[in-house]
Amino acid sequence: MRAVVIGSSGAGKSTFAARLAAACDLTRIELDALNWGPNWTNRSAVEPGDFERRVDEAIRAERWVTDGNYRAALGRTLPKATHLIWLDYPRRLVMARVIRRSFVRAAGGRELWPGTGNREDFRRWLDREHPIRWAWDTFQRRRLQYQALFADPRLAHLEKHRISRPHQAERLIAKMAADACLEP
Repeated sequence: MRAVVIGSSGAGKSTFAARLAAACDLTRIELDALNWGPNWTNRSAVEPGDFERRVDEAIRAERWVTDGNYRAALGRTLPKATHLIWLDYPRRLVMARVIRRSFVRAAGGRELWPGTGNREDFRRWLDREHPIRWAWDTFQRRRLQYQALFADPRLAHLEKHRISRPHQAERLIAKMAADACLEP
């Protein structure tokens, strides 16, 4: 199994991918960890070759799940994937999750990706690039992009799942874990 998890910023991609990885014995590939370097260096923007190399190395694993919305990564992961999972939750749920996550991260001060020094900071909450603003500003555009992705005939090889409620995510993880047990 090789699964790609997509969705709006704050939808819960990382949490879903971590749970799926644990349930199905998959290597979890957190694309944010591959992308964000020290001092919030956005590798996909300033070092695209390095980011793509990191993604290619990660997906050499036999069984994996990725979480993230990086266009460069999707171009590399989707041709090798077996499953595409879209967490298509309502905007109100996404915003509640991203605000809660940002608050917990800022209050805790924990480094987000080891060795980067990157931490959430309340002072950045109004920045255009902050996850809260980013989730709000890109929500509708992402939804349209993912609708087109699901309809793309070049991705007919994928088993696709569009999840619109959290309880559906729980059921899908259970189903995929049961299916993984049946794989040779």
